[in-house]
Amino acid sequence: MSSSPPLLLLSLSFLLLLLLPFSAISAPVTLQLSRHPLPPHPDPLHRLASLASASSLRASLLKNRHRHASPRPSRSPLFPHSYGGYSLTLAFGTPPQQIPLLLDTGSHLTWVPCTSSYQCRRCSSPSATPITPFLPKSSASTRLVGCRNPRCLWIHSPDLLLSRCPACNSTSADGCPATACPPYALIYGSGSTAGLLMLETLALPGRTVPDVTVGCSVFSERQPAGIAGFGRGAPSLPSQLGLKRFSYCLISRRYDEDAAESGSVVLDPAKEDSSDGLRFTTFLNNPAAGADEGSPFSVYYYIGLREIAVGGKKVRVPRSALVPSPSGDGGAIVDSGTTFTYMAPPVFEPVLAAFVDRVAHRYNRSADMEARTGLRPCFALPPDATEVDLPELTFRFKGGAEMLLPLENYFVFAGPDRAAVCLTIVSDGDGAASSDVAGGPAIILGNFQQQDYYMVYDLEKGRLGFRRQSCLGS
Repeated sequence: MSSSPPLLLLSLSFLLLLLLPFSAISAPVTLQLSRHPLPPHPDPLHRLASLASASSLRASLLKNRHRHASPRPSRSPLFPHSYGGYSLTLAFGTPPQQIPLLLDTGSHLTWVPCTSSYQCRRCSSPSATPITPFLPKSSASTRLVGCRNPRCLWIHSPDLLLSRCPACNSTSADGCPATACPPYALIYGSGSTAGLLMLETLALPGRTVPDVTVGCSVFSERQPAGIAGFGRGAPSLPSQLGLKRFSYCLISRRYDEDAAESGSVVLDPAKEDSSDGLRFTTFLNNPAAGADEGSPFSVYYYIGLREIAVGGKKVRVPRSALVPSPSGDGGAIVDSGTTFTYMAPPVFEPVLAAFVDRVAHRYNRSADMEARTGLRPCFALPPDATEVDLPELTFRFKGGAEMLLPLENYFVFAGPDRAAVCLTIVSDGDGAASSDVAGGPAIILGNFQQQDYYMVYDLEKGRLGFRRQSCLGS
């Protein structure tokens, strides 16, 4: 039986992809990981409310399976002002050009502001440092990805390429380099970016990696920084570099005013034999991702969250929230691009009630602070309080691993003179708990909750490892 043209194109493209040279690093590489600068604002509550709003919008985009407005666009819904993120600097080109990028385990395509004509509308940077684009004309190693290059399928469907790409007899890795892969348009909710895929050399300490696929964005809106995609999938940096594992250590946000302090990200191709005190839980696969290769859920790192405990007592939440269903809804993911952890209402409302119950008769809720920060619950503190007595928050995972969070990872002081403390978990605005979990992951473990944790993504064994430690200078 003969194959249809789109199927034939797809089959040949995957065959060519297997023939592409495999680029990998040969030894661990450690890179500095810094806090993405927060915008200055005289009212700290405004900043807190902005972080809560950014986290909520980020969650709504990660959960929306129908969010894309262009054919096969990137699965990278990063909120344009998700300050509170963490950035690393990568060097692309020959000679190398240093480009700061946000570390994002919730997406898998890496892109950089690009060309001397780069335009960024409503992209005011939170720091005094202007956006410095990558300049392809200054690099001797820049090549556009060809129209029939299998990597073009990373962002476009076979049907689109069949209609947009001319006939070509070439079987080179470039895939008809004379005709570029059609432009991409990445939709980020209230922001966007557009450009062309290119092959470029990535310079790492002590070595270089040729032909790394990266997006060259020539126009962006409300996207003041490029993205380093560390999610699952072929376009991700871990996949292109042939990593068996990568890890990061996120410095506490208490050091936001000290630019000299930083954490780290480690790119590691080697097998790690020692757990070094790490606790592991297995990555899960979303059933819907296996049935639909284009599903955004295929990019996420799902983890087996078994229980949530407040004050040592298990919180009753629907099982449908903890395990991804055949439709793809539910389950928990870990995401470096989300600031405050998100919980769907069927999860969040019992957690909120548990905190209110455990704190009863010690502190009163502050409706004013909840309205001004967008966080709940907020508890008013007495003026003479020297210590805060709040219940523990614990995540328990399949395999027996537990993450007992320190207080500073899930509560934050709010208001003048620390008048209140607020829980740094967000949910949907209506606050209505239902019996069903609707739309995508029910729990998104954000970077605020990952502060001062050494997080290991063991890609070879398909598991997440973590341990609590100081990330200063790690």
